[in-house]
Amino acid sequence: MENTNRRPMRGPRGQMAVEKPQDFTGTWKKLINYSGRYIILIIISLICAVVSTVLNLLGPNKLSDITNLILEGVMTGIDIDGVVHICMILVFLYSSGALLHVVQSLLMAESTQRVSKNLRTDISRKINRLPMWYYNRTSTGDILSRVTNDIDTIAQSMNQSIGNLITSLTMFIGSIVMMFVTNWIMAVTAIIASVLGFVFMFSVMGKSQKYFAMQQRHLGEINGHIEEAYAGHTVIKAYNGQSQEKNKFSEMNSALKNSAFKAQCLSGLMMPFMTFIGNFGYVAVCIVGALLVQKNVIDFGVIVAFMIYVRLFTQPLSQIAQATQTMQSAAAAGERVFEFLSASEMEDESNKTNHLTDKVRGDVEFSHVRFGYEDTDRIIINDFSAKVKSGQKIAIVGPTGAGKTTMVNLLMRFNELNSGSISIDGVPTSEMSREEVRSQFCMVLQDTWLFEGTVRENLVYNMDNVPKEKIDRACKAVGLDHFIRTLPDGYDTVLSDNVSLSAGQKQQLTIARAMIADKPILILDEATSSIDTRTELKIQTAMDELMKGRTSFVIAHRLSTIKNSDMILVLKDGDIIESGNHEELLAKNGFYAKLYNSQFEQSA
Repeated sequence: MENTNRRPMRGPRGQMAVEKPQDFTGTWKKLINYSGRYIILIIISLICAVVSTVLNLLGPNKLSDITNLILEGVMTGIDIDGVVHICMILVFLYSSGALLHVVQSLLMAESTQRVSKNLRTDISRKINRLPMWYYNRTSTGDILSRVTNDIDTIAQSMNQSIGNLITSLTMFIGSIVMMFVTNWIMAVTAIIASVLGFVFMFSVMGKSQKYFAMQQRHLGEINGHIEEAYAGHTVIKAYNGQSQEKNKFSEMNSALKNSAFKAQCLSGLMMPFMTFIGNFGYVAVCIVGALLVQKNVIDFGVIVAFMIYVRLFTQPLSQIAQATQTMQSAAAAGERVFEFLSASEMEDESNKTNHLTDKVRGDVEFSHVRFGYEDTDRIIINDFSAKVKSGQKIAIVGPTGAGKTTMVNLLMRFNELNSGSISIDGVPTSEMSREEVRSQFCMVLQDTWLFEGTVRENLVYNMDNVPKEKIDRACKAVGLDHFIRTLPDGYDTVLSDNVSLSAGQKQQLTIARAMIADKPILILDEATSSIDTRTELKIQTAMDELMKGRTSFVIAHRLSTIKNSDMILVLKDGDIIESGNHEELLAKNGFYAKLYNSQFEQSA
């Protein structure tokens, strides 16, 4: 599983020291193919970038002409018409270049945002088509990171890197060509002066990178230590461990200070080096240019042009390095996104028709069920068989890891069987669509789920035209009606961070939701685990009323709550080791009796 809490490393001059992708070329091919429908917009954008850069490269030559024209007219009179004519050409060149640059930015932003929108849409659809085992091995934070951070990284990187890379390459190559066209001696001088400076600068950058890596490693360690210390603040106080934690923090903090000092000092040299490279190039151009002017090899205007070309030549090198780094970031994010999009999906069931009638009895049969998760060789359910008649209350008990919740997941087709079958009213669930299977169940889980909406909307989730009387009756049955009416807007109160609900109240809401759903089969997975004993006793009658006429599967650790079950299935290591009602199992004095008696021993 990938770590979704990784912090981005910062490189020289505050740039991101990105994670390198495993397959840079392959991922960018996928990104280009994925962007195929917008390729025309991207190509037009890149053409605008090239033309804009070329127009800007033509400007220095015209500045050279206007300089020579002014110098020639100092003694005899300046040709104003000629100066104005060249100025108009310069205005056209620079304004056209600026306009094309704006068009390029707009087109690239439009195409990359469309790509990111489609990626989010595809991931949203993919989420609903993935099997549950994928979520068992992948954290929610990791999936959210792919939907948000990774796609944002792709969009921003494509928007910035592609256009900047093309512009910088065009500027770099074009400035070299224009310098050699103007004067090859001056061109060689400018290139040698700049290259010497860049070699020195990149050697410093290479040394600073390891200190940035150390800084981020120490930063991660100190963040982890602080988070751990705050989470265990009570334990630290109870064991008087403040001094130990303080010393550990001081060591980490000192290591972070030393690495950050070295990294920031070296990275702080980058901007002076860039300035030095530019100034060194200007000095070299001026000295060589002066000698050539003295020998009447070039005009003074050529020196002016080369002063600009030196800047145009040195600037793209750092931009190319930054664009390459950004493209690596996009490739690393793209690998994660395309890995998610290429994950194995559930079987398509669009061709399956409904098998159950409107009058579902609720007979359920497990026949030699065997199951193990796809990402592990460990079998959780070995050979499970049981017959449940309509209207029976079936309790499933056993130690942690026995396979109780897994059995419910198989019943709901959240997971698929390795072998065997589960039938509802004689029809195997594998022959029914998942939607048809799940439409027969209402369930209350240990982990409550409420969304930001009104109390009423949470109670009637995915149900239409539910009478108000039915909602009120269910809430009264679970003892929640009075509390809801004390809320600012009653049943129309929006559940958000401003409305504080206890864990027990949230679970009462989910129990009322199950009552309102009124399905033939009921699943209760530790449904009253967050409710105090008094409230549990209050709603137990309502729960018993809810179970009448319905096939009910109850998972409970408090065995006192399932004594009235028609059948109790005792699971251990994925197998049924005992079955029967409460009295029968106690009479056997087996595993169930030990579990039941141990709870009262603990209470005593």
